[in-house]
Amino acid sequence: MNKRLLNLYSLKFNPFSSQAPVSALWTSPPIQSFCWRIEQQIGEGGFALIVGDPGVGKSAALRLLTEHLNNLRDLSVGILTRPQAKMADFYRELGHLFGVSLSPNNRWHSSKSLREKWLAHIDAASYRPVLIIDEAQEMNSLVLSELRLLASAELDSRSILTIILAGDQRLAVRLEEPDLLPIASRLRSRLRLEALSPKQLQEYLNHLLKAAGNPKLLSPSLSQTLCEHAAGNLRLLMNMANDLLAVAGQQEREVIDEKLYFEVFALDPKPAKKS
Repeated sequence: MNKRLLNLYSLKFNPFSSQAPVSALWTSPPIQSFCWRIEQQIGEGGFALIVGDPGVGKSAALRLLTEHLNNLRDLSVGILTRPQAKMADFYRELGHLFGVSLSPNNRWHSSKSLREKWLAHIDAASYRPVLIIDEAQEMNSLVLSELRLLASAELDSRSILTIILAGDQRLAVRLEEPDLLPIASRLRSRLRLEALSPKQLQEYLNHLLKAAGNPKLLSPSLSQTLCEHAAGNLRLLMNMANDLLAVAGQQEREVIDEKLYFEVFALDPKPAKKS
């Protein structure tokens, strides 16, 4: 969003952008509870899981969790960006994330170097390093199994890494497969995100608008209409509101109201019935 639109509507930032500041995101009670549970878990390590349909707030939850963890002193947090990678690239990215020089073609040496780095971190900070993997449903089963073995020590009695897997419902289904049951059995914390009620969407919207500096940006009737027509999907709500803001700014409207909603999202008129 350009400065002209920000000034026109007295906004600090675009409240409907996916890049809105983390501090502006609404933390629901389930997400707040999950962040607290992960904070406790990093003392012992192990797997955690976030699942939810597309658009229900998984990305926002991960951003809030990452911000929460980054505020903890001396905690090492890595975010895997290529979950679909095969084994060699998987090791390359792990080495990059945790500052370890690896030889991907020598998996024994690579795993030894990573484990030594994680153990040194545990000795220094008492925390298990954290690895966050979004879109984990795309991961190769062999890579997931390798990660499980990497993160365990002392005959599988000790975890030396905290691993947070996040993905859509396909991830939950995959974890029921025989090859991945050893990971499913190790899940310690779970967050299942579902469609939000209109009331919850309204709370999220109100929180964003207040943080952006203009709680009256949308008329009350428009806010209610948006929340009722978003089908519980946070991403859909933000996309509709963002579209309305762009159109209103183009027309330099002082008020963004329900009238504009029906102009922008009007359904195609039904053909007249023949007499």
